[in-house]
Amino acid sequence: MTNTVSSTRDVTLAPRAVLAAGILCTGVALLTLSGCTAFKQVPPPPAPAPFVPPAGWSGAAGMPGMAAASDATTARVKLVDWWQHFHDPVLDRLIGQALDANTSVAVARATLLQARATRDTAAAGLGTTVSVSASAQRSKTDGANAANNYAAGFDASWEPDVFGRNGYALAAGEATVRASEVSLADVRVTVAAEVARNYIDLRGAQARLAIARDNVASQEATMQITDWRVQAGLLTSLEQQQALSSTELAKAQLPLMEISVAQLTHSLAVLCGQAPATLDAILAASAPIPEGEADLALSLPADTLRQRPDVRAAEFQVRAAMARVGQADAARYPSFRLEGSIGLHGLGIGGTGSTILRALLGSVSGNAFDGGASVAQLKLEQGALAQSHAAYRATVLAALQDVEDALSALAGDRRRLEHLRSAASAANNAALLARQRYASGLVDFQTVLETQRTLYSAQDSVAATSVSLSDDLVRLYKALGGGWQPDGAVAGSVVLLAPAAPVAASASVAPVAPAAPAAMVAPATSAAPAAPVGPAILAPSATPKAGAARPGANAPASSPNGQNAS
Repeated sequence: MTNTVSSTRDVTLAPRAVLAAGILCTGVALLTLSGCTAFKQVPPPPAPAPFVPPAGWSGAAGMPGMAAASDATTARVKLVDWWQHFHDPVLDRLIGQALDANTSVAVARATLLQARATRDTAAAGLGTTVSVSASAQRSKTDGANAANNYAAGFDASWEPDVFGRNGYALAAGEATVRASEVSLADVRVTVAAEVARNYIDLRGAQARLAIARDNVASQEATMQITDWRVQAGLLTSLEQQQALSSTELAKAQLPLMEISVAQLTHSLAVLCGQAPATLDAILAASAPIPEGEADLALSLPADTLRQRPDVRAAEFQVRAAMARVGQADAARYPSFRLEGSIGLHGLGIGGTGSTILRALLGSVSGNAFDGGASVAQLKLEQGALAQSHAAYRATVLAALQDVEDALSALAGDRRRLEHLRSAASAANNAALLARQRYASGLVDFQTVLETQRTLYSAQDSVAATSVSLSDDLVRLYKALGGGWQPDGAVAGSVVLLAPAAPVAASASVAPVAPAAPAAMVAPATSAAPAAPVGPAILAPSATPKAGAARPGANAPASSPNGQNAS
């Protein structure tokens, strides 16, 4: 049920106190109904426990080249354009093209524009609406002179945000805009990493194709020697057929690798927003597998979480959900509206027949009984807030896992590549000796086949592991939040991740200064554990309490970045 009281008057007939008294009495009457179901007290959901980030990365311990960053800023600067550490101009150009023309980036940009438009719509609700109208009419009847009628005027209306509903809507829109901004950055980070990985895989596939072709050439040379020895009567047709079979099997590997090279080239072109065959000429020539720099500065886990755009996006989603809870709570309370109009109507503008019309309207409306719909809507938004809290925590845990997994893979592939290179060197020597002795008749054909297979397997494994090692480095850069630079507005508004307290220096991580202002948390000693990674907004007092007193609710709600929502 909706109760609406209106008061309309001619300014010359009634004092202003009559209108004010009518609105006030109606508002008091609606607030008296606060015992109804629409104003039922709804307790806020319990606040989740704050998350405490680890003091350092376990996977970095003992890894050569994994130096601790002197401060968070140094590590962040090195991560911005991380692909330049591979020193490959083609890779730099491809990533630049992808960040400009990739379709996923374009979709994220459009989403950001939509979020900004939604925020601007909410901001417009806090202002005054003014409309202007004008009309002119000329009429004539039989036997009478023509009559001219004119009308002009304007109307103005304003809804005071007494309980903050429009302010909360603006705060939710602002948080959604921030989330869209960092989501765009997250898409750019992902696109840059995908281009780098596809490019590395392409160079690896070209290297493995070259190794396979060298193996075919070696098999053909061995088959020629076998044919000569068969003609000389030193070998039988058995060895000849074995050599032929081995050569054909080696040749059969070539089409598979050529297919892989073509598909990776097409993937790169699509990632760059171009037709699949556009980059065939540019990437046709083989090039070495890109190798990143061995040393990498690691920041503390808490600083890494601040750098990750997906963590920031999840944080702003929490803030938007909080604002929507406040909006749903404020929607249960009465709303006020003031309207006024002034116009001119008559037979001639300024003439003796003109009339000035003036009107002022005040109204207040609110739900007294709605079957519990407003309470259900509030509970729905509270559930969405709890869901966003859980999603935020899941994002944080996934971010930490990404770094630890990348560090583990990087350490393992480094050790594996070292052993494989030693094995490939030994296999190459063994293959040369076996061929020489086979030509001299000192070893049988099986020994030659075995050494050639071992050599090919070792060389192919070296190339594949080199690709995996570079891919691991790309994954690590992405896991650390590389590929974007938080601007001042976004970086300054993030308070969900409390500054981590300094920890004792170790082989893997050195102390870093807190990235956020010291006023956010009390100074911690070096022996203190890391501060919780959880928002101040997780505190129970920060969650809007349904039905509670709302001091200062007529002021615009604050946006997540601490600025006034208006």
